[in-house]
Amino acid sequence: MAEFDVDLFVIGGGSGGVRAARIAANYGAKVMVAEEYRMGGTCVIRGCVPKKLFVIGSHVHQEIEDAAGFGWSIGQVSFDWATLVANKDKEIARLEGAYTTNVEKSGARIVKTRAVLDDAHTIRLATGEKVTAKYILIATGGAPNHGPAVPGIEHVISSNEAFHLKELPKRIVIQGGGYIALEFAGIFAGFGSDVSVIYRGDNILRGFDEDVRKHVRAEMEKRGITIITGCTVTKVDKHGRDFTAHLSGGSSIAADQVMFAIGRHPNVKGLGLEAAGVAINPANGGIQVDGWSKTSVDNIYAVGDVTHRTNLTPVAIREGHAFADTVFGKRPVQVDHATIPTAVFSQPEVGTVGLTEQEARAQFAHVDIYKADFRPIKATMSGRDTRVLMKLVVDGASDRVLGCHIVGDAAAEITQAVAIAVKMKATKADFDATIALHPTASEELVTMRTPTARHVRQAAE
Repeated sequence: MAEFDVDLFVIGGGSGGVRAARIAANYGAKVMVAEEYRMGGTCVIRGCVPKKLFVIGSHVHQEIEDAAGFGWSIGQVSFDWATLVANKDKEIARLEGAYTTNVEKSGARIVKTRAVLDDAHTIRLATGEKVTAKYILIATGGAPNHGPAVPGIEHVISSNEAFHLKELPKRIVIQGGGYIALEFAGIFAGFGSDVSVIYRGDNILRGFDEDVRKHVRAEMEKRGITIITGCTVTKVDKHGRDFTAHLSGGSSIAADQVMFAIGRHPNVKGLGLEAAGVAINPANGGIQVDGWSKTSVDNIYAVGDVTHRTNLTPVAIREGHAFADTVFGKRPVQVDHATIPTAVFSQPEVGTVGLTEQEARAQFAHVDIYKADFRPIKATMSGRDTRVLMKLVVDGASDRVLGCHIVGDAAAEITQAVAIAVKMKATKADFDATIALHPTASEELVTMRTPTARHVRQAAE
């Protein structure tokens, strides 16, 4: 009789957990996956995928406006929110089915129920069944964080509810200044809502390059989005179907919806972590792990947003794959969390990889900046008042490109390709030696010859 019921028990059917389960099963492990909600996790069900579909849909209004400059005369158009939501739901259901099928094809078993740790090797299911496992992987992801409770917090929605609204709000107040807040600001504005963004910091996109932050804010404001910084929502009143968001500065804004997108917290509550001896990282509230994604308990691992390291779907997938390779494939793999490309599907779009100018200047004595801020070719005919930002951060001593930051159409698509060069430690000379692809916006990345700024830190006497 086997010592354990399964070789691997995965708690969470999102991107990281599913990848780990499939790879471990392919190595011959007996695997069970518990998911209490829907297979696919945050990204597929209520994150990246539905968000990107909404972003694409919200671009259409601008495309129609821009068409006139190219000779198109488009008659009266209309938009139906309910159709968008229904079609999105159909696509999400299709993807959920694909995730489920792929796990089952690998030989792993899925149980649609909540799972809690009883001890380091025992998992208790909500059905009452107990399962023993040689290894346990926690991949329960994260959830929206509403922050400190303010009066009327019960009237506030998160990104979860935003995907299922019965109707498009004519006016919406969004608190937050990061990925989710700005992406939904662009979505609702694109569909015609009056949007106000409230953020407590001095400017949106904290942690991004300063030029990116300024550029995105200016472009969003050009598109009619109100951005109020250095401020928070202190109270939300409900009057029938309407709301009033009271701000810390003393003013208030009337709205049909109030949404908070002020961050996410790891899903660690009620998992039985204490019973199993799994430690929480006091610095970020996620499960504490080492470079191999191992927790404080030798046979228990954690990947993805529940660790609160780098909360991006491809990172969770890479961590889940590396875990399975290491533990079941006997091929030790550590994930390199440096130089991870990321995108904000705001409007305009942001793509970035590597160091910001501020980070580079803190780490390197000589930093060269190459920057282009220009009107894209489409705008010369559409007449739209918009500009693109391209920026390279270079180590002046080694000539290595340390970072690339792009704001404009297709920024994410361009950045994915540039990320390969940055990961390979390409130099500015390598970029310069690459022939431009004309006419494109991205040709600026290989034609910028003169630094717009040079920062040389003098050695202490």
